[in-house]
Amino acid sequence: MRKFLFLDPEKCTGCRICETACSLHHEKVCNPARARVHIAKWETSGLYIPVVCLHCETPICEEVCPVRAIKRDAKTGAVVIDYDLCVGCRLCVLYCPFAGAGIDTVTGKILKCDLCDGDPVCVRFCDPRALQYVKSSRANMMKMRKAAEKFSELMQKLLTP
Repeated sequence: MRKFLFLDPEKCTGCRICETACSLHHEKVCNPARARVHIAKWETSGLYIPVVCLHCETPICEEVCPVRAIKRDAKTGAVVIDYDLCVGCRLCVLYCPFAGAGIDTVTGKILKCDLCDGDPVCVRFCDPRALQYVKSSRANMMKMRKAAEKFSELMQKLLTP
């Protein structure tokens, strides 16, 4: 059964340890700007959202790549870039509706999550568990539970005089 990165913004504290761990793992430097995961922050509202490639079922990045450098890894299910083929056109960055790909400001190469060969480093270092790598059935259950909790909260507000 395929596994997915499950992102839970309600648990994210904005610590950015996932970014640091990712940049250390992939680029061997402590530079969050060179990570494949990023934390979008809205400081005034205390909202932090992990942003990372969602490895879409039908990846737009794969469709727009003119040299077919983007493919799904059969073992992990990750949508990955073959850097030997990539020409750096950045169409994958431009067309991704979820900001799942970025550009390394040092090397100019495309940065995109590869799920660390099935053991995402960002997940291992995410203490509040805002990032989790779970089987698809578990991800669905977690989403259903969250929806039920939100519905329950809404009903409480509606029924409380």
